[in-house]
Amino acid sequence: MSSTAPRLDLPAGDPAEPDGPTDAGLIRASLERPEEFSGVFDRYADEIHAYVSRRLGPELGQADDVTAETFLVAFRKRHKYDLTRPDARPWLYGIAGKLISGHRRSETRRLKSLAKAAGGADGPGAALHEEERSAERVSAAAMRPALAAALARLSAAERDLLLLVAWADLTYEETAEALKIPVGTVRSRLHRIRAKLRRHLHLPEEPTA
Repeated sequence: MSSTAPRLDLPAGDPAEPDGPTDAGLIRASLERPEEFSGVFDRYADEIHAYVSRRLGPELGQADDVTAETFLVAFRKRHKYDLTRPDARPWLYGIAGKLISGHRRSETRRLKSLAKAAGGADGPGAALHEEERSAERVSAAAMRPALAAALARLSAAERDLLLLVAWADLTYEETAEALKIPVGTVRSRLHRIRAKLRRHLHLPEEPTA
């Protein structure tokens, strides 16, 4: 999958940015010229695929299938996209998250498998206190057994919210947009999720102001 977006013309009246049309501009153009939507795919397919792979693993082609379905759903629903939002990333991650929800068992099995990978050598919080001082620094590529076990104990909704921030690198505002909830709810839920993770990992509570 290519990560380079083609230079596409915007409909009259849409100002082009130095790096090309905005995502909203491409989506607007695609309403009359469907082929323009390929620009959105080219920009974000690799990114979405990497996120899905982290969540579900690369096995059995699930990441390929979910990524393809994400953009198919986005294409079909592009007429509902809020064109006042120039960045389509939160929208795409929201779609991907709903599709991942159909693979919850696969995700949970993967996390539990990672939790057992070291045969328990990774004691509660071992090395995590030094390397993962914040739950948001989690890296799937180097996920430790204790951390995988902690993530497996979160609810599906809690993992969705945490990992949109931690792995997709969305802001609180973008996460709220992806999940269609108020940004204040994102903040409060994330605070509770962090506290729960730290308890599972036997890490000290974050200091309060």
